[in-house]
Amino acid sequence: MSARPLASPAPAPAAPRAPGSGESQVQRALKKLGLVRDIDFALYLPLRYEDETRIVQLAHVRDGEHAQVEGTIVDSEIVFRPRRQLIATLDDGSDTCQLRFFNFYPSQQKQLAPGSRVRARGEVRGGFVGRTMLHPVIKAAGTALPLALTPVYATTAGLAQPVLRRAVQAGLARAPLEELIPAELLPPNAWTLRAALEFLHHPTPDVALAALEDRSHPAWQRLKADELLAQQLSQLEARRAREAQRAPVLRAGTGDGSLHARLLAALPFSPTGAQARADREIAADLAHRQPMHRLLQGDVGSGKTLVAALAAARCIDAGFQCALMAPTEILASQHFGKLVGWLDPLLAAQGRRVAWLTGSQKKRERDAMAAAVESGEAALVVGTHAVISEKVRFQRLALAIVDEQHRFGVAQRLALRGKASEGSDGMQALEPHLLMMSATPIPRTLAMSYYADLDVSTLDELPPGRTPVVTKLLAEHRRDEVIARIHGQIQQGRQVYWVCPLIEESEAVDLRNATATRDELADALGETVRVGLLHSRMPTAEKQAVMADFSAGTLQVLVSTTVIEVGVDVPNASLMVIEHSERFGLSQLHQLRGRVGRGAAASACVLLYAPGDSGRVGQAAKARLTAMVETADGFEIARRDLEIRGPGEFLGARQSGAPLLRFADLGTDQRLLEWARELAPQLLDRHPDQAHRHVDRWLGTRAEFLKA
Repeated sequence: MSARPLASPAPAPAAPRAPGSGESQVQRALKKLGLVRDIDFALYLPLRYEDETRIVQLAHVRDGEHAQVEGTIVDSEIVFRPRRQLIATLDDGSDTCQLRFFNFYPSQQKQLAPGSRVRARGEVRGGFVGRTMLHPVIKAAGTALPLALTPVYATTAGLAQPVLRRAVQAGLARAPLEELIPAELLPPNAWTLRAALEFLHHPTPDVALAALEDRSHPAWQRLKADELLAQQLSQLEARRAREAQRAPVLRAGTGDGSLHARLLAALPFSPTGAQARADREIAADLAHRQPMHRLLQGDVGSGKTLVAALAAARCIDAGFQCALMAPTEILASQHFGKLVGWLDPLLAAQGRRVAWLTGSQKKRERDAMAAAVESGEAALVVGTHAVISEKVRFQRLALAIVDEQHRFGVAQRLALRGKASEGSDGMQALEPHLLMMSATPIPRTLAMSYYADLDVSTLDELPPGRTPVVTKLLAEHRRDEVIARIHGQIQQGRQVYWVCPLIEESEAVDLRNATATRDELADALGETVRVGLLHSRMPTAEKQAVMADFSAGTLQVLVSTTVIEVGVDVPNASLMVIEHSERFGLSQLHQLRGRVGRGAAASACVLLYAPGDSGRVGQAAKARLTAMVETADGFEIARRDLEIRGPGEFLGARQSGAPLLRFADLGTDQRLLEWARELAPQLLDRHPDQAHRHVDRWLGTRAEFLKA
């Protein structure tokens, strides 16, 4: 369809300011919705539409339909049973309808006086007393009908729909909507941006509503294409900006004497082909002047920690320091245990070591570790957010590794990278290399969009000896069978996880809690079986002691919340029970399942679910549980998770700061995404000013998030 301009109502004035210099209530409400710039208003599209363009006769309206009718008020009264209400009867010549108001003003009572001609719009319902409209919108009859559908916008307290409509229309009229994409680069017959926005704010009544609702209308296609192009441009700009920066050149030492070579020789196993490939890709990046910005993705148990250790060894071989930051102390502790075992014996001869930094350390220990970091004695620093504390100063930080990077905020990731500039030896002008790790594989469409500025290494094979995990779905009433299964596992010398969604009882949510479950299992399994409890509210020392006991095998059963979701590695654990599994996310379920199957013994994951009042679980929960039973492939799990949740939740956008797509759908708009990917470098190279203005139009300050 070709572009078509649309006449629009005259712009209304902006919302007035309150007396003095402060903002009015309306302005504060608009800002709360993110409506500040004129372009923000123009891009604030309706949730739905109401049809005020025509009047229908009551006789032709079916029960349950929304309609606009016009007629004479033949009767009006206030009644008090069963509660105070205003009831007026409208007659349009074809039928009558009661207009019923439980909340009303004297002005409405006057407007609905007998003999008045009015226009009423609302849902028409049948009933014992005849046809009724509950709280319809009332206007005086005889006014001109609008030529376009009436938009209904998402709003907030203190911002009435008519006020918001006027503000949006005023912003749309003022917004600079000149074409920034050269006509020869647009798809054939594309609408202009202004025509598309004016149409979507005020569609003509002959439009197919289905095309508006599923966003397949040409006007929607233009907006989605522009949005995807802005995202691709911002990613491309971020990549090019990083390529212009300088980082330390980290070339590994040569020969058998290098730390990297000695680490490989000391391992009691051989790296997988995927690990070796990722190590080579990282080595190539570290040898360049441009800072590495690489994502290492791999399924649960694929061996990301070893690849991180090999990268750290290359950094240390080159005479620099490395830092590894994890979001939780349990995950950081698991990394630290492995890295100390692999690297500390090899570093001892150099008088260097692996340091541990966490907020729960006593001040004396934390100060000692910080001193080792500043002196350079700590070649590798492992920890939580404490790594980016102001008191921690690196001597020569050249490689930053962030695990489960989506759990950190943008400011935290930038702070870790900024630690390099605090050092000496001319490091102030250099950026550290950055390696991010994720156990949630990224579907292709996300890799093309949100991660377009990253290089990606994929661990697509598991180390030998890992056993497949059988997943079973059982209703809550079969709980006793699961406890019997636990008896069998313990008799074979195995260990068991039991995961609950809550720590203590909640009156608001009827879910089994970890504390009660621990007590119940302890009673059912007998005094000879030790049942431990682990949750996030426990003191750090107590959590560490519980994990140490479970790792050592002195606890046979560990009842836990999702604090064990990532990083916990106990090869002897062969059974995972997840209670109220219908309440967990798909990625979370897969991560929890990954805690078992780490040894040679056959392992299983039991998903206990509690059907609702209808005897069933919800549609989304059913999709998650079905996916868990049907596949153990992390990439397929990630693809289905994206389908179920959408990219915003999948990415943990509130934590990551990633600028979300508001209009485009990565599941259905791949053709537009491909177009945007191809066009972005052409526009940036040939028309850089227009490219920058396009990014600012769509993303504003959100484009800054991509620097992290």
